[in-house]
Amino acid sequence: MAGKGTMHHHEEHLRSSDFIKDIVIGMSDGLTVPFALAAGLSGAVQSNAVVITAGIAEIVAGSIAMGLGGYLAGKTEQDHYHAELLREYDEVENLPEREKAEVRQVFEHYGLNEDTQNIIADELAKDKDKWVDFMMKYELGLEEPDANRARNSAATIGISYILGGLIPLSAYFVTGTPFKGLILSAILTVVCLFIFGYFKSRVTGQPPLNGAIKVTLTGIAAAAAAFLIARNFNRLF
Repeated sequence: MAGKGTMHHHEEHLRSSDFIKDIVIGMSDGLTVPFALAAGLSGAVQSNAVVITAGIAEIVAGSIAMGLGGYLAGKTEQDHYHAELLREYDEVENLPEREKAEVRQVFEHYGLNEDTQNIIADELAKDKDKWVDFMMKYELGLEEPDANRARNSAATIGISYILGGLIPLSAYFVTGTPFKGLILSAILTVVCLFIFGYFKSRVTGQPPLNGAIKVTLTGIAAAAAAFLIARNFNRLF
């Protein structure tokens, strides 16, 4: 019972990590890309309506593209796992001695003596399902992915992108000119980037303050580059 409880906790930990990773992917791009686009347009147009229309179009397209990317990544992970699973079943069926040798190598690495290695390998060989499961985890380092991983990843990344993108764009709904919208958008986005970078770094085990500064500076640099390019390009025409 204790073993089952430990495994359940491990699986929940993995799923939680995947969920957090998807939020980070969607939110970080959602905050920076629409912000950079709106900043660029603010240097080239005189109407908030243009910025809002372009921003909404980008958020929709970006969320779909990011969600699709998450879905395909999840499907690729599942396909890779099942391909390796079939290969392992084939190998324990047709190359049992070689697979036993690989089991012994695993435990040799942990310092077990040869007799113990042979006993473990022979015991595992009595149950092909457990044998294959062992090889998947300890030879290949693969855990069975959640069957709903691709769908959940697509939804989490897409929604996170939308929520992140609406933050910088919201400023243009309550201001009269693109320049004023840019000022408010920059304030909102910088604050959110700092908070997001801080908690992202805490979750991933990085120094929170350094992570917050790094994420914030990245977003500011992207927006500044887009603004200057658009403004200078507009002057040429």
